[in-house]
Amino acid sequence: MWKEDIMKNLESESLSYATVGEFLSDLKEEFDGGDDEIIKMAELKKMEQESKTIEEFIQELRRMTRRSRYKRQPLIEEFKREMNGVIRRKFIEIERPSRSIDKWYKCTTNLDRH
Repeated sequence: MWKEDIMKNLESESLSYATVGEFLSDLKEEFDGGDDEIIKMAELKKMEQESKTIEEFIQELRRMTRRSRYKRQPLIEEFKREMNGVIRRKFIEIERPSRSIDKWYKCTTNLDRH
């Protein structure tokens, strides 16, 4: 289907590519982007803090979430699920948790230092 649409648009000159690289970029986005996002989400679900420091864990989590669909609350829930039990227990004591994942990262880093 994609091929037919592209060929039709190229022939009618409603679509053009300045370079082959531009075309290849569109091609890759069309056929490769979704799988990468799904893979990132699956890898994120398997992630755990384990023996990593909270800073190492947050950096890894940030890398993993860049291309995943997780935003706001679902990302925060994954973050809480994956961190180690000691820090998770400290989180339970927080009265008003933030809706911003960056604030959760900062708060967790501060909790881990105390």
